[in-house]
Amino acid sequence: MSILTVKNLSHGFGDRAIFNNVSFRLLKGEHIGLVGANGEGKSTFMNIITRKLQPDEGKVEWSKNVRVGYLDQHAVLQRGMTIRTALQGAFQYLFDIEAQMNDIYGKMAEATPEELEQLLEEVGVLQDTLTNNDFYIIDAKVEEVARGLGLDDIGLERDVTDLSGGQRTKVLLAKLLLEKPDILLLDEPTNYLDEKHIEWLKRYLQEYENAFILISHDIPFLNSVINLIYHMENQELNRYVGDYDEFMKVYEVKKQQLESAYKKQQQEIAELKDFVARNKARVSTRNMAMSRQKKLDKMDVIELAKEKPKPEFRFKPARTSGKLIFETNDLVIGYDSPLSKPLNLRMERGQKIALVGANGIGKTTLLKSILGAIQPISGSVQLGEHLHIGYFEQEVKEANYNTCIEEIWKDFPHFTQYEVRAALAKCGLTTKHIESKVEVLSGGEKAKVRLCKLINSETNVLVLDEPTNHLDVDAKDELMRALKEYKGSILLISHEPEFYREVATEVWNCESWTTKIF
Repeated sequence: MSILTVKNLSHGFGDRAIFNNVSFRLLKGEHIGLVGANGEGKSTFMNIITRKLQPDEGKVEWSKNVRVGYLDQHAVLQRGMTIRTALQGAFQYLFDIEAQMNDIYGKMAEATPEELEQLLEEVGVLQDTLTNNDFYIIDAKVEEVARGLGLDDIGLERDVTDLSGGQRTKVLLAKLLLEKPDILLLDEPTNYLDEKHIEWLKRYLQEYENAFILISHDIPFLNSVINLIYHMENQELNRYVGDYDEFMKVYEVKKQQLESAYKKQQQEIAELKDFVARNKARVSTRNMAMSRQKKLDKMDVIELAKEKPKPEFRFKPARTSGKLIFETNDLVIGYDSPLSKPLNLRMERGQKIALVGANGIGKTTLLKSILGAIQPISGSVQLGEHLHIGYFEQEVKEANYNTCIEEIWKDFPHFTQYEVRAALAKCGLTTKHIESKVEVLSGGEKAKVRLCKLINSETNVLVLDEPTNHLDVDAKDELMRALKEYKGSILLISHEPEFYREVATEVWNCESWTTKIF
């Protein structure tokens, strides 16, 4: 049975087309991976099917009484709400039924015998709904999912507005999973999740009975939970049975077959054109030439999709730094309360260090304390000499209405327009992206603009806070290659073992320093 049907969908932004006559069908219980390069329209597709965005053309039809759950990383969590009350909001429809039932009990005191019988029947139906939906064990269910995603470490009575980006994502994800909708729509749910909780989510989705559509650039995670791939490319959406690796095999074969057919057809076209040109003027061969021309006119010409620019990251080296990069002396990090024990850390030139550990234990706070962006609670940081630091922040919250060209020019005013465009193109952005405002770009495209600034600055130390969030597979692979090649020092936060193990010369587990209990 079809839960969702999308027919003849077309959509674009300005003169930039995203979809052209796309159709899609989701069946009960299907576990779908929605894949494609940054900017191909995955998040736009999610916004269209959840009716947050109206398509230019086409129909989106949900079957009746389907409950849709969407992980929206921009959802508002109100001040004064605790994590527990936010999660209990997943069962709001059951609390509404309980209120309705209590209202009926109130009416019973003044009801006639006939009315009382009717009211008792209504109460019975409502009571069965509450019992069948586990209303009386809501707290146990809330605590089970909170534990699985590590929210119990933070404290369920904590105000939601005091949470980090990663913790906030966990709350939204936990609430969504507790709602158990008929279909889950998950847009990069592993961003900001740590390894332990990615593993829990993986098991949860493997056992999930209902349908889901998952956008993720974490290929091992994707492969472990989906059984269908929908690939978004060149304004098309194509279906493949199996996981991502199986899709790639079929996709490469199809691509080679199309290229082979294209070459063969181009040769035939060249021969036909040559024959027509040589024979159309002669009376004896004019009919044959006309026949060949008709064949040319009727031919369904194969067109190859324009190759997307592949990112090419090459970090510009600055002069060599001193031997010491930084040293901490009894450094205690935190804001209102300590997040760490006193830390005595030392990093030297050439080291490539990955900081790992659960969300909320202070990895980003440590980076900012080392860089001097925030004051430590106590202790000190000594930075080495001749440091040229490039910093990639995990989150940039402010809206940015500059075009990509203006954004790069702001930091590199000496660049010509050609140099700005070339720098952005090297990061895998097309002309349409380059001329767009940063605000309308996808998360991956925004990250590429920020990386463009970083690779065009001369550095000898890179401080990177989850740089792979939102990046597509090609960009992630290229960033890994560039960081391995980089001659300077690297301090990196990442939750992707496949990424940081390739880059780092050593791994520091921040859970061994934290004041949090695990």
